[in-house]
Amino acid sequence: MDRTGTIAFVPPRYGDEVIGGAEAVIREVAHGLAARGWSVEILTTCARDHFTWANEYPPGESVTPDGVVLRRFPTVLDTPRAERARYEQAIASGWPLTLSDQQRWMNDDLRVPELFHWLLDRSASYRAIVFAPYLFWTTFAGAQVDPARTILMPCLHDEPYAQLEIFHPLFSGARGLWFLSEPEHALAQRLFELPGNQEVVGSGIETPDAYDVEGFRKRYGIDGRFLLYAGRREGAKGWERMLDAFARAVRRHGLPFSLVTMGVGDVHPPADMVDRVIDLGFLPAGERDDAFAAADGYVQPSALESFSRTVMEAWLAGTLVIANGASEVVRWHCERSGAGLTYDDDLELEQCLLFLADAPEAAAALAAKGREYVLTNYRPDAVLDRIESTLAEWTENPSGAG
Repeated sequence: MDRTGTIAFVPPRYGDEVIGGAEAVIREVAHGLAARGWSVEILTTCARDHFTWANEYPPGESVTPDGVVLRRFPTVLDTPRAERARYEQAIASGWPLTLSDQQRWMNDDLRVPELFHWLLDRSASYRAIVFAPYLFWTTFAGAQVDPARTILMPCLHDEPYAQLEIFHPLFSGARGLWFLSEPEHALAQRLFELPGNQEVVGSGIETPDAYDVEGFRKRYGIDGRFLLYAGRREGAKGWERMLDAFARAVRRHGLPFSLVTMGVGDVHPPADMVDRVIDLGFLPAGERDDAFAAADGYVQPSALESFSRTVMEAWLAGTLVIANGASEVVRWHCERSGAGLTYDDDLELEQCLLFLADAPEAAAALAAKGREYVLTNYRPDAVLDRIESTLAEWTENPSGAG
């Protein structure tokens, strides 16, 4: 394997405290390649929060303990974002926007001029530049600098934004595309004219050495049976609707569960459910693993998934997944593994929760299939093998690059 040359990764945010599937995939691939002997750089912003894009990390260069060069560039938000808000309504409603309007929508938000100029000046020094996800300015603008060196990991969802004309050159002009799942790849094929280089690489999921269920319960004062939700607590992820549906199911059927949540975003349970909803906020990796293992079931209400790492983490811990069937990707995982239940409306979600409440042994037997599914398909080494194979096939070391 020729590992000469530097691979640059360009996520909109980076850091252990950052919550986001695309950011987690980029972080793990970048550090995984570094461990295999690649020269790796991460080019990202100083932002932590994807709503404010405030510069919370200091700009400049640093080196991680495993030798990855981290370069942070400040975000710029010098427009009122009023046009963007107006265009958002049009996009959500499916109203056509001119290409000029789409460009104004994209640029009436965060921009990172110093990152863009860095790429203009130095793109030729990289063997490949990996951008993810497709939706942000860092990818939209940065990937246009040197398409011949660009690998796009789009993290694509079936959402109104994906219908915008502005993204067609991003997909068709890249050197290659890495997809996280077969349904995501199929969606991209339906929406865009893709280049010849395409590969479903998946996402590597680390297997914890052990789980400390009782220790987790004691550390956070959690008694009794509970459901778990992990990630961003926001409308786009289905959080509010799931919270309301959980409350109705508890009232109607006297379910024995609390709802434990970890991640970022506001948590506002109904007044009569305050004692039933436990917000743990941001947790480090080991604590997250223990939470998955301690839960009776993991609820994934998001319809906008290109892979869903949390589903894999739940299955590794032997926990049943109950997922929104509107996500083609998660439904595909559940059907392929036989380890999860899907629901199409709030009533079906209630039925899934009743099954989990009344038949915990049957639920555990279903969930057990999930661990083997993850170990068979998403071992980190296997994913990195696929990624390295594409790098060998699609790219070559720039002359004089390290």
